[in-house]
Amino acid sequence: MSTQAMQSLYDLRQNNLFCDAILRLEDGGVFPIHRAILSACSNYFRTLFTTSLYAHEKTDVLVPGVNSGMMNLLLKYAYLRSLEINHENVCQLLVTANYLCIFGILDICRDYLRENLTSENCIGVMRFAREHFCRGLENDAHTYVMRHFVEIAQKSDEIIHLPINELCELIGADELNVKSEEVVWEFIVRWINHNPEQRKHHIVELMKTIRLGLLDTQFFLEKVKDHPYVAGVEQCRPIIIETLTFLYDLEMITQKDGELATPEIARPRIPHEILFVIGGWSGDNPTTMMESYDTRADRWVPLLEADPAGGRAYHGSAVIGFNIYVIGGFNGSEYFNSCRCFNAVTKVWREVSPMNSRRCYVCVAVLNDIIYAMGGYDGLTRLKTAERYNYRDNQWSRIASMNVQRSDGSATALNNKIYITGGFNGHECLNSAEVYDPETNQWTLIASMRSRRSGQSCITYHGCIYVIGGFNGISRICSCEKYNPTSDIWTHIPDMYNPRSNFAIGVIDDMIFALGGFNGVTTTFHVECYDEATNEWYEATDMNIYRSGLSACVIMGLPNVYDYIHKHRESLMEEKRQKLLALEIQRNHQQQMHQQSQLQNRQFIANNPTNNNSNPSTALAPSIQIARNNNNDDDNDNQI
Repeated sequence: MSTQAMQSLYDLRQNNLFCDAILRLEDGGVFPIHRAILSACSNYFRTLFTTSLYAHEKTDVLVPGVNSGMMNLLLKYAYLRSLEINHENVCQLLVTANYLCIFGILDICRDYLRENLTSENCIGVMRFAREHFCRGLENDAHTYVMRHFVEIAQKSDEIIHLPINELCELIGADELNVKSEEVVWEFIVRWINHNPEQRKHHIVELMKTIRLGLLDTQFFLEKVKDHPYVAGVEQCRPIIIETLTFLYDLEMITQKDGELATPEIARPRIPHEILFVIGGWSGDNPTTMMESYDTRADRWVPLLEADPAGGRAYHGSAVIGFNIYVIGGFNGSEYFNSCRCFNAVTKVWREVSPMNSRRCYVCVAVLNDIIYAMGGYDGLTRLKTAERYNYRDNQWSRIASMNVQRSDGSATALNNKIYITGGFNGHECLNSAEVYDPETNQWTLIASMRSRRSGQSCITYHGCIYVIGGFNGISRICSCEKYNPTSDIWTHIPDMYNPRSNFAIGVIDDMIFALGGFNGVTTTFHVECYDEATNEWYEATDMNIYRSGLSACVIMGLPNVYDYIHKHRESLMEEKRQKLLALEIQRNHQQQMHQQSQLQNRQFIANNPTNNNSNPSTALAPSIQIARNNNNDDDNDNQI
């Protein structure tokens, strides 16, 4: 029925006109209603008004367990489909709607609670949903607790009051999202400290939920092993011994015989974020290979779902929901304006609307589920044009052009604006940067970077724009800097270990990951990560293949996350042992080669004493001459 018609019926009800029944409440409330209207939205009232068993009550009905305030809200919804919902009434509304079988209100309440989950209320919502058999809401609240456990463990009062059985179930879950098990230990201490006399005897149960083998050895020795709640507790001794044995055996892992299994105390948990790496230049061709990175196991997983349309490099990628959009690029002969889309849940590739311009070395960013593609190279010209893609109508539309031609730059979104940095204009590498405001459709130049950079990567991290690596017109660089949009100032941050350009970048586990690229001599598969908390770079596990001109993106909360993580978590120790053994064999081989080279050099000098005072360029020993000849800079990376 139309809104106007329903409003008329609602007005008639309020004036007790044409009503055919009365609802009476235990608090004295009396509500005239139209039976057909209530029967249309509530199975409770439909049964009440149509079943012959209740024929004598059809026009005068007592509704127990509902107060007048609730009934006013329910009737307004029944007539107008309007509901005044807030934090104070949502739980009572849900209980009442469940009791009266008003499923529309039930859905609204569940959605409201789901959308308003916080670190402070998620435990309460999860338990409330469980008590009222709202399985979907309970699962969503549980997922929220798993994903945001670090914040919840530090801030929530609700979690401190959980009983031991529920607590162990939570913190023992594989899905608990913690980068460090130290967080779990510190929370356990906080939980016991709330009521030490009543809770400290639970320490054994709680220690079994922690992956103690993943703790730093020094932390375990100083914070766990001799903690007052642990020391002197006989039942803790086997746990301590098992952990110490594991931690110290790590140092002699290569001396172990037989296949090593990863014990439960060292099994990594399941990540909530998955980093995907797509395409790039590998060898003599662009690759179709995709990989995903499991941060908890620190392993790269090759994926079978290659794009059937073929590989591409120097493209951009963007994520909206569970869809990865691969934009523009180059396949060795063709500069693309085409765009591909991979759904990480269905694992299906599809073509989407092409851009208005061909764009290789394109800059891509996402803002409010709109994809922006800027600059690039179309095979003839370095571009300063830009356009954006709306996935809802599958259309690209042009936006204002940038102030500067930029190919091989990098872009990111921050504070509802798009920032673009560096690049190549056809003549020189750039240190300029600019910002785009979608509301005004204008580009504005901002402070220039400290270094000229092309093939660099930039990303939003902790409220700033971080720009990493690149090519300065002379060499690949490892320097990094960050931009504060409030002060309009660039500042230096620590250098990467490896110089690189045309690499991928992503933020995962609250760290910046730099992936692959070209180091000035060769394409690489090396990965390193930056943690602002320590202001340091760390080496991470290498990708499976060398690649540059690749792209990366991160997806949170995949329902099929197990498809993208390391499958054999029980064999991680054996994998590590085999890797260390291989490195040991490699080092021994290199040492033998070095010794052999030194012997050859000594023999050469001994056999050619007259050459000692001759032209030095011709008196080099063979191994030295070969090394010098192999040190030429061989750039096969299709750079700018």
